[in-house]
Amino acid sequence: MTPQKHKLGIIGSGQLGKMLLEEAVKWDLNTAVLSNEQEAPCKILCREFVVCKSYYDYNAVYQFGKSCHTLTIEIEHVNVDALEQLEKEGVCVFPQPSVLRIIQNKGLQKEFYNNNNIPTAPYQIHQDKLTILEQIETGNLKFPFVQKLCTGGYDGKGVSIINNYSDLDLLMDGASVIEEKIKIKTEFAVIVARNGKGETVVYDAVEMVFNDEANLLDVLVYPARISDSLASKMKNLALEVSRVFNHVGLLAVEMLLDVGDNIFINEVAPRAHNSGHHTIEACGCSQFEQHLRAILNLPLGSTQILQPAVMINLIGEKNHTGEVWYEGFEKIIANPGVYLHLYGKITTKPFRKMGHITVCDTNIEEAILLSHQIKDQIRVKTKS
Repeated sequence: MTPQKHKLGIIGSGQLGKMLLEEAVKWDLNTAVLSNEQEAPCKILCREFVVCKSYYDYNAVYQFGKSCHTLTIEIEHVNVDALEQLEKEGVCVFPQPSVLRIIQNKGLQKEFYNNNNIPTAPYQIHQDKLTILEQIETGNLKFPFVQKLCTGGYDGKGVSIINNYSDLDLLMDGASVIEEKIKIKTEFAVIVARNGKGETVVYDAVEMVFNDEANLLDVLVYPARISDSLASKMKNLALEVSRVFNHVGLLAVEMLLDVGDNIFINEVAPRAHNSGHHTIEACGCSQFEQHLRAILNLPLGSTQILQPAVMINLIGEKNHTGEVWYEGFEKIIANPGVYLHLYGKITTKPFRKMGHITVCDTNIEEAILLSHQIKDQIRVKTKS
């Protein structure tokens, strides 16, 4: 392989693409990015930056991809028909369009798990709000439940939790998965990497804590504070999900653990994922380098834990929209074992992901304690 002559195309231009490019630059890959905005985190790192109106635009995706040797994504909301045509014409597209088509639609995802005996929460699929209401009235759908739009949702958007009749005004119209609301003890994620040879590696599970108001990942703990037996079950289940998808690249597998210690697959992401940012400092090979290794069909890297870690998402404060100002920046970087990653976004708004912080320590409880202090010291606000 001659890296300088291998053109890697990335569809999507946010922070995931930026961190992927940081690894690609180390290998001197020829990189191009398709973006739906003029200014984006990826712009400063790629050799070629192409702007389109929408990632669903067939011609934009096709024209961008046809000059690439390998094409990947940092966002699922992409025109799959264009990717399929590029694949037919010899472009290496990962994740494969057939995999992406299933994952793009939460209804198809659910049916895929059901057909492959993958444990997932009991569900119904409805095409609109009216049929959901009809099922409630006939007693075929009982409270509480979770509504997830089949398409278009991300970062907590497109999800509503319906506990009783008074929550029905939160119902969204459109094709939806209606899930039984599981009594969740904790949420976890396990990342698997698979290359074209079918070789796989798996990272240890992370324990996830969510911001209930924004429905966004707030903090993760690595490795998860669970028994060896449960940790092994989660890794094996993630490997089984990876096997049935037969994907190439990363697969982030989100899991729910209920009060009876039963594991359910929530959903998956076929790309670098928020639940894997800690791997940059805490593991032998980061999720971003691992993704490159997988899609370029190279030997996969080590998933060994180098040090326990806690990752904190930096999100925009409520009532702050405009040019970003990181209050407490100097305080937090003075701490040893604290790694700050800012995403290059010029403006902030409520709950927008602006960066993350990884806190590492040989003792996970010490890392958790320091992470609480760090969270109190930094705020993402407007400059004024």
